[in-house]
Amino acid sequence: MALLQISEPGQTTAPHQHRLAVGIDLGTTNSLVATVRSAQAQTLPDENGHHLLPSVVRYGEEVIEVGDAAVEHAVKDPSNTIVSVKRLMGRAAADLKSLGESSPYEFSTGDSSVAKIKTRSGDVSAVEVSAEILKTLKNRAIATLGDDLVGAVITVPAYFDDAQRQATKDAARLADLNVLRLLNEPTAAAVAYGLDTGQEGVIAIYDLGGGTFDISILRLKQGVFEVLATGGDSALGGDDFDHVIAEWMLQQAAYKKTPSPSLVRLLMREARSAKEQLASDNEVNIKVEAEDFKWQGVLSLSQMRDLIEPLIKKTIMACRRSLRDADVSAEDVLEVVMVGGSTRTLAVREMVGEFFQREPLVSIDPDKVVAVGAALQADVLAGNKPGDEMLLLDVIPLSLGIETMGGLSEKIIYRNTPIPVAKAQDFTTYKDGQTAMAVHVVQGERELVDDCRSLARFDLRGFPPSVAGAARIRVTYQVDADGLLTVSAREENSGVEASVDVKPSYGLTDSEIETMLRDSMDHASDDMHSRMLREQQVEAERVVEALDAALKKDGDELLSEEEKGNISEARELLVNAKASDDSENIKAAIKKLENACADYVARRMNSNIRNAMQGHSVEEYAGKDQE
Repeated sequence: MALLQISEPGQTTAPHQHRLAVGIDLGTTNSLVATVRSAQAQTLPDENGHHLLPSVVRYGEEVIEVGDAAVEHAVKDPSNTIVSVKRLMGRAAADLKSLGESSPYEFSTGDSSVAKIKTRSGDVSAVEVSAEILKTLKNRAIATLGDDLVGAVITVPAYFDDAQRQATKDAARLADLNVLRLLNEPTAAAVAYGLDTGQEGVIAIYDLGGGTFDISILRLKQGVFEVLATGGDSALGGDDFDHVIAEWMLQQAAYKKTPSPSLVRLLMREARSAKEQLASDNEVNIKVEAEDFKWQGVLSLSQMRDLIEPLIKKTIMACRRSLRDADVSAEDVLEVVMVGGSTRTLAVREMVGEFFQREPLVSIDPDKVVAVGAALQADVLAGNKPGDEMLLLDVIPLSLGIETMGGLSEKIIYRNTPIPVAKAQDFTTYKDGQTAMAVHVVQGERELVDDCRSLARFDLRGFPPSVAGAARIRVTYQVDADGLLTVSAREENSGVEASVDVKPSYGLTDSEIETMLRDSMDHASDDMHSRMLREQQVEAERVVEALDAALKKDGDELLSEEEKGNISEARELLVNAKASDDSENIKAAIKKLENACADYVARRMNSNIRNAMQGHSVEEYAGKDQE
């Protein structure tokens, strides 16, 4: 089916004018750049004919090396040679311990919560390291295409959160690249395979790269890709396969010491080489000699499968969760697309095929498929295909909400909502004379703010004072096509407004997201009880404050001492109930206080009516009604 394009403002092109745009797969292990030439998407090689650029950067005393030149120093100079930097994107130093592997780097935070790596050339952040990789790819594209680029589509794992996506955009800005869009890697793979022209239905994209795993469940309908659900692990990939094989080598050699960073790098390199050879052979001979470590042996295909099977099972568990989130079964899946160099491992293909009960698609080079899909999308966004449209709908992984009185989380955008999306909700003031409101943006599935993740805070100030409940404050949440959030608040009567771009300094790990989702299900009953309790406590506080204000104004005038005593007794009962954890008890105490105040409320109403009519006759109002 032909794809149709709806050009974005300012992006229409004159006939025969071709704008140069590229797709970039910024990978954990390797990165690529691709473009569309002569209607064909193709990856671009360097001057040596290499398409893959190792995602490795070495900081020397006077020069920064990227790619193959940096890889040569990874073993001898590990502390200044940065590998797998994608795992560090958008993270703080405190989070790095969750990445699942020992690190040869020394981190420095200084005054910033963003982790920086100490190198010979000074402290560098993951954003700066990634920018060096992007610069190299950009220069390769310009040298090949012969002109400047109008922009690039850069791919990211589907489970990257706001901080990680923003860090990727920041890296592109440092590399002087115009980002046309951040595109989820699995979605790019679907485009590369041309699944938009195939049978409509559910497609699974299994993306296992060097350092990250993503599973996305897509639905194709009338040329539209909608991500029904996403899952994965940003700290699981082929690097972890290498790691367990390297540990196996240490065990086989009966090596008892703590290996040095150089030895770890050497063992990882040999492990990767053995793994790649076992993609075609049944066994491989391994020989390692370095420092005080010497060992040689044989690793068979079945031995490697036993070593890596627990890691592959982790990916299968994520597949099962994503199918459940998408409300589909494995039998509903029409095609399974294999993406990422680690899917060359036969054990991966076999176990994925067993789970989905079908042979996965492996015809396109798994290392290149994401870059090719990104290039096709970049070509459309640059305006080079006036007859095409490619609509890609992704989803947010966790609900976005706002804190309300009592520490409750009010969800505004629910998880798995397609993006881009904008939703608004109206709120009002809690107290008389209020001229400001604090907006607290939270993320998560739990009912209480304390159990969710805080994203941002800002204040809306300067709207006119009024009685409680009179102000009308509209809070709008807007998530753009790149998955980045902007929150704005506006007092509708006065026009006063404020907003914030949510750019946390570091993000959630995928295990934390998984934990938050599981907790929301495990604690659903407790959360609902807590929410009901908080709501009744807030209502009790409101009732007590309103009563105290009324009594102060006219209690002595309208109430006898006996009536005051009854109301005071009911008020005390409510105050005590509010301190308990029984929402029904609080509700009953509120009802009892309302009954005790019923005559008082009626007298106040009559008094207010008399004051309003003072100096006027009933005939005046009757006359107005007849007009």
